[in-house]
Parts: sequence; C-alpha cells; structure tokens
Amino acid sequence: QKTHLKSICLQYLLLNSHCFCLLKNGMGLIIFFLCAYVPKTEAGRCKWAEVLEDLRRIKTSKDIDVSLYTANTDEDEECQELVMRCFFLETEVIIQECRIKNCSKIQDVWNIWKNGNDSFEKNKLASTKSEKCKECEEYEEKNFTEFVQNFEKVIQRNCK
Repeated sequence: QKTHLKSICLQYLLLNSHCFCLLKNGMGLIIFFLCAYVPKTEAGRCKWAEVLEDLRRIKTSKDIDVSLYTANTDEDEECQELVMRCFFLETEVIIQECRIKNCSKIQDVWNIWKNGNDSFEKNKLASTKSEKCKECEEYEEKNFTEFVQNFEKVIQRNCK
C-alpha cells in the first residue's frame, strides 16, 4: 500500500509540474504531505540481515569450540527452508556450549537463534520434506568456523 501511495504521489507531481500551484489548493496540500511523510519501506533489506550481522560478530570467536551439523551451501532450492532451519537448530548447540564455557559472544548467538525463530514464526514457513532434502543429522559435522562460513553463504543466497 505504501508503494502504491508513492506511485500516486509521483504521478500527481509529474502531471502538475507547477509545484507552487499544488500548494494553493487543499488536495495539493494533502498529496504533498502524504508524499513527504510516507515511510520508507524495507523492501531492499533481507529478512535475515540481523542474523548475518550477528554471524559476522561471532565468526572470530576463540572461545566457541564445537562440532556442528553443517548443511551444504548448494542444496536444491526446495530444500532451502529446511537448510535454514538446520542452521538455526544448531545455534542451540552453540548456546549450550556458551553457557558451559561462559563465552563472550553468547548474546550474539542468542540473537541469531531468536531472530531466526521469530522469522520462522512470523512467516509460518511450510516445512514440507522433499525426498531430496536431508535431515539435519544427515549432514557432516564440521568445526565452528566452517559452520559459520556455510551459514553466511546460505543466508546470502536467500537474500538475493
């Protein structure tokens, strides 16, 4: 609806090239204020952007040493939702590791898990399992660094 309103604003302004004339009548004033105060949409922003930022913060953590089931970055398109869910499920393992070792990045890890779960809840993603898609436990276990690298690649792929 916001995009539609912006379109109307642009059309109105283009049709009436005399901007000062617009301000003389009531409808012109209304259109002017609507155009000036229409909030910017976040259409260009990926819904996983916050997660990506937190992943970059924890990437260099020296106090997280855990092996995690790490999904492949080249899974079929129809498996992408399950791949994302696997990465977020594995962040629970990182949270447990951080609680045990009192690691410095626990808040960032917690944010990743929370933002991922919030996004899945809001969007009610359908987790229909295709025959091609693997369960999380079927992926190879990799170290923390490789896990984060793959997680970043998967998110970047989903943000295109």
